[in-house]
Amino acid sequence: MDVSSPPPCYRRFSSRPGQVPLSGSELPAYSRRRHSISPPQPHREPTEHTFELLDGKNKPWITLKLFSSAKSSKSLPTFFEKEKITGKLELTAERGDSIQAITAIVSGRIISGASSSESFVFLNQTIPIWSKSLDSPRVPSPSEGASSTKLLGHCEWPLSVSLPRAVEIPSGGGDLRSYKLPETFLERFTTVSIQYDLAIIVSRGKLRSDNVIKTAFGYIPSSRPEPPSILRQLVYQEKLPLPIPSSDPEGWKTLRPVSVRGLMFKTRPIEARCTLSITRPLCYTRGSVIPCFITLEGRESPVLDVLSSPNAIVVKLRRRVRFYNRATATKREVAWNESVDDVGTAVWWLPQDNRNDTYSRHLEGEIRLAKDLRPSSEIAHFSISYSVVLCPFQAPNYSSDASALVSEPVEIATMYAKGPRPNAYAPPAYDSPSRPDEPHASYFCPML
Repeated sequence: MDVSSPPPCYRRFSSRPGQVPLSGSELPAYSRRRHSISPPQPHREPTEHTFELLDGKNKPWITLKLFSSAKSSKSLPTFFEKEKITGKLELTAERGDSIQAITAIVSGRIISGASSSESFVFLNQTIPIWSKSLDSPRVPSPSEGASSTKLLGHCEWPLSVSLPRAVEIPSGGGDLRSYKLPETFLERFTTVSIQYDLAIIVSRGKLRSDNVIKTAFGYIPSSRPEPPSILRQLVYQEKLPLPIPSSDPEGWKTLRPVSVRGLMFKTRPIEARCTLSITRPLCYTRGSVIPCFITLEGRESPVLDVLSSPNAIVVKLRRRVRFYNRATATKREVAWNESVDDVGTAVWWLPQDNRNDTYSRHLEGEIRLAKDLRPSSEIAHFSISYSVVLCPFQAPNYSSDASALVSEPVEIATMYAKGPRPNAYAPPAYDSPSRPDEPHASYFCPML
């Protein structure tokens, strides 16, 4: 098994038995699709994963079986928040075997480099399974050979380990701060990772080496947005068109207006006023969408036509992964490493009730969120955060400053809000890939 591969998309199990027009003036009004995103999947049986240690005769003498929510037995075992790590441990002990104790250890680490000093343990649970001493805690076993002070023959123990929802970690000032367990994180272009491991340690006498059977596992926390506005819940339930910001002010966050300034043909200055809105609450479930609405206003209708082309408007979902290497140092003593990626791009179309006039243009849009997008998280010296960014417009023969025009922090969750699920509205010709873009920046940011 390749434990270095990131967990794919997972399903939860129950633990109980067209061609795009080039300008706004050419953009037709579409009858929008309104399809619900990712309908609920029925509960399925857990996936079994088997790990073995072989003896000198190439036969398994220790077998660890885990039951998880992973799609395949070839994937890492994966567990959701509130789910227990369940399984079974089997061991064959020969007469005269020197086993002193059997222990399970669950750990979670932030790994920011190859050395041990660049690995920070935020979770460490020790579960005694069997001990030679009758006074030590033991996991009840149905095997007769596990009932005395020595193991003999085939022995087995059921495993059931509860993971905490949060851990307490000392802050820079010495106080304890509570953090939710983060999701497993491992990506090719990012030098930091979050890894969880389960190890079974068979301890022997002082002159004998211990035996260890170990596997990484995936962990998925539970997080969900607050319900949207009452009007938007009704719209989702009845599969109706999404109300625009002026019709549902409680359901939208309208960002501050910005001036769009640039040059046409490198010589002619142009300017327009741009207002971007995104739906509230500012927390969105991965696998769904971030609905957007944009208004452009100006005194020159041809300029508005150029800027309101769906290909000219560039709105990105931007992710920041922030960490530092020296886990034991205070934040003022280290340089932060910040990896920045654009992981989603908005697509745009003309609303059904076209309200464009000589001095204004209005477009609807949405950012499709990948199903395997990592949720927002923070623990110790590691964090994943997101923002919606209005980037410089990109139109033929148009040039401008490269700085972002406006941005708004948002959160990504793993579960849907209570109530009806959101609908996607992008017309068929406008569907964009849900895969993240390539990283566009990675740099060190000194702490001031």
